[in-house]
Amino acid sequence: MTSDNSDPENAGTGRARRDFMQLALIEAARAAARGEVPVGAVLVQAGTVLAADGNRTRELADPTAHAEMLVIRTAASRLGNDRLGDCDLYVTLEPCTMCAAAISFARLRRVYYGASDPKGGAVESGVRFFAQPTCHHRPDVYGGLGERESAGLLRDFFAGRR
Repeated sequence: MTSDNSDPENAGTGRARRDFMQLALIEAARAAARGEVPVGAVLVQAGTVLAADGNRTRELADPTAHAEMLVIRTAASRLGNDRLGDCDLYVTLEPCTMCAAAISFARLRRVYYGASDPKGGAVESGVRFFAQPTCHHRPDVYGGLGERESAGLLRDFFAGRR
C-alpha cells in the first residue's frame, strides 16, 4: 500500500488523475447541494469514467448509499461483473470500513482519495482495513489527491450546519 501521490505505474498521467479527482469533487459539491455529506466518487476503467456519484444516504434513506458504494454498484452492473480488477476509484474522502470492504470485494486496482478521515476512515486511519490479515484483496492506495479542496468542501458543509 502506498500513501502518497507518487504512482509509478501511472507516471505521466498525473493530469488525468487530477481530472478524475476534479469530477469527484464536482459530485461532492452536488451532494452538498442536496444536503448530503459532500463526498464524491468516480470509477474509471482504461481512462473511461464508468460511474460518478455523490453521497445519497438521506435522499435514498439508505445508510449504505455512500458515493463509493454507488459507483461500485453502477460499474459492476454496467460491466455485468462483480470483479472490477482493472478499475480505479477516485473519492474525495478516505473510505470508511464498509466502503473499504466493498473496494476489496470488487477487487479494485487502485484507490485515490482526497482528505483523510481520522474519525471514520478505514484505509490509513482507524481499522486500516487493507492492512488486516483477513483482507483478501489490497488495492494500491494513494492519499492526498485533491486533499485541500476535499477538506474545504467538508469543512464548509459542517460549518454551515453548526
